[in-house]
Amino acid sequence: MMNKDYVLLSNEGKWGDQGDGTYVNPVLPGDYCDPDVISVGEDYYAISSTLHCSPGMAVLHSKDLVNWNVISHVVEDLTVIGPEYRYDRMNRYAKGVWAGAIRFHDQQFWVYFFTPDEGLFVSTAEDPAGPWEPLHHSWEIAGWDDCCPFWDDDGQGYLVATNFANNYNIHLFKLSEDGKQILHDSGVVIHQYKGSEASKLYKINGLYYIFHSEVRPMNGEDVRVVMMLRSEQLYGPYEEKELIHTHGVEMDREPNQGGLVPTPSGEWYFISHQGAGGYFEGRTLHLLPVSWIDGWPIIGEDTDGDGVGEMVWGGTKPILGYPKTTLTVNDDFNKPVLRSHWGWNHQPKADMWSLTERPGYLRLHACLPSERNDFFKIPNTLSQRAYRVPHNVVTAKYDLRGMVDDHEAGLCHFGQTYCTIGVHQQQGTRILKYNNSGTIEWGPSIDADVTNLWLRSIWNLRGENKYEYSLDGENFIPYGEVYQLGWGHYRGDRVGVYNVNYEREQGYVDVEHFNYESR
Repeated sequence: MMNKDYVLLSNEGKWGDQGDGTYVNPVLPGDYCDPDVISVGEDYYAISSTLHCSPGMAVLHSKDLVNWNVISHVVEDLTVIGPEYRYDRMNRYAKGVWAGAIRFHDQQFWVYFFTPDEGLFVSTAEDPAGPWEPLHHSWEIAGWDDCCPFWDDDGQGYLVATNFANNYNIHLFKLSEDGKQILHDSGVVIHQYKGSEASKLYKINGLYYIFHSEVRPMNGEDVRVVMMLRSEQLYGPYEEKELIHTHGVEMDREPNQGGLVPTPSGEWYFISHQGAGGYFEGRTLHLLPVSWIDGWPIIGEDTDGDGVGEMVWGGTKPILGYPKTTLTVNDDFNKPVLRSHWGWNHQPKADMWSLTERPGYLRLHACLPSERNDFFKIPNTLSQRAYRVPHNVVTAKYDLRGMVDDHEAGLCHFGQTYCTIGVHQQQGTRILKYNNSGTIEWGPSIDADVTNLWLRSIWNLRGENKYEYSLDGENFIPYGEVYQLGWGHYRGDRVGVYNVNYEREQGYVDVEHFNYESR
């Protein structure tokens, strides 16, 4: 068996489609957490949780299970879920849109998910690229997560979900005929174990399977282990089997939350995230082959013949002939809607940003934070995933002519901590400002006749970030200390633009372009 440390080291910095008929894990080197996946004809669709970011619940598309692109979001307005997502509250860090499931039933796509505080939500669409129907709040309750619908051969719908607030009991409910309501009196506990979650319900070759992950001790630490329940009857009794060995956070980063999917040729695969947190890029998306042995799906490769799979760091692409996913984003804001890779920190104040007031620019009007010295209370912060690849450069160009006193705008990274480089106007003077989680370094003043400012962020595979600025777009000057990117609130690092006035809602900046080069 090949040494896993060697495999991980030899693949460092590589990801996705290698252009020669093979792929390397991760297939997406950024935070695409809590995935689920289905196949419809020759197309594959996946969802990924978005927690406190808006729009919510990303929908991805692929033709080959390796190259993925975000095509829509299920939730356009998080305040439909609850008021704590509003720009003037921003109280749902690490909460919000958690893991869900996507299914194709009755000629439409269905997405179900829980939020840990507000309960169960359902939406449908005829086209997964949208529009998605307004959210239906199916069950107002706290303490539940990780649900999955299933329709049996007789048309009866079911939902499996975890009550994490009650000892991680996994429940099975019947659904109403329209699929929008739980029949609460039908609920039974189908399984319980420490940390049981990530449930998916399948019927394959006449047998019922409930996929889930559990927390089990290994070498003195608790790790997530992928398990499967199997039965000839939906309500059991079930037998249980481990599907893939977990060797710890540093070794394989705990592949767990995900879903099984077949190809038209009859092969099976497992789309999952690497669930261990603490890495600045978050929980990355990866693809593992699945083999069926004695009616059990074995994830990865059973290299030692014990009937349990091992992590696989790459292999032959399932389907050939499709182009490689492009991570580089050069956004010149020339469309009336934001591109799908963007996300707001909680729900933004709608009348304080625009792509049409000045066509070809993102205009950000300055908002008041709900708490003066808290970056995480600044409304209308717009960001995207920070990837873990060898070359990462973000450059944003700002037009400063709309700035007023007490107004600050710039470039930011944030996870559990934050770091910004920006320009702050005080008494008519604009000053460069570096802020590492409250430790502020004031820079040179910027002449009043300077109307444009370029801000740049550069980071490497280790997440070591350095800021630069320029007054002409050609000569960039380093500023500030090295900042270690990190994850936080169950999300990988985010990179984006922020804009705030600490005294009044006055002033604006125009962002002409935001270029993110990744390779």
